[in-house]
Amino acid sequence: MASGTYDRILDAAEDLMVSRGYNAFSYADISAEVGVGKATIHHHFPTKADLAEKVLARYREKNRQSVEALFSAVSDPAERLGAYIGYWEDCIRRKEKPFCIGALLASEIPSLPEGVVRQVQGHFSDLASWLAVAINGGVQAGKLETEKGATAEAEMLMATVHGAMLAARVAGSDPEVFSAIARRAVGQIMQRQNK
Repeated sequence: MASGTYDRILDAAEDLMVSRGYNAFSYADISAEVGVGKATIHHHFPTKADLAEKVLARYREKNRQSVEALFSAVSDPAERLGAYIGYWEDCIRRKEKPFCIGALLASEIPSLPEGVVRQVQGHFSDLASWLAVAINGGVQAGKLETEKGATAEAEMLMATVHGAMLAARVAGSDPEVFSAIARRAVGQIMQRQNK
């Protein structure tokens, strides 16, 4: 029972952070969502910062598992990048976690507690590393080409994808807006190789 409550609190906090950001939700919001008292939430997560850190740590772990599964299932580097874009297209289309929580919280870094900032920074480091590995694999296989190296290309792609999420959100969570921007960025890495 306690584990189920713990996970439901994390789920509710993640949903609230994705829809509102860190500074615009409270334990009262979680209490209403989960149906438990604020004292129960404080028992599991003494502070809001503790809760946010755990949400982000879980999010990062899920991402690591997803990347490992993707690398096992898809060997082609360009297809790996396409699958990454496809994941977000699907989330936006279904309106299920249509925005990366790390990207959303990055905009709040000046007002976030230090531990939460470390988790956000860790998320970006994880993502940039994964994208760089995928891009570098594509370069080595002769399927992708970079102008400034895999690390710089990964940073640019990451920024473009997060910008595409923001553009899609402004357009009413339109997955087509996201796709037009994000798929073009991947396509540019592939087109350079074909020149």
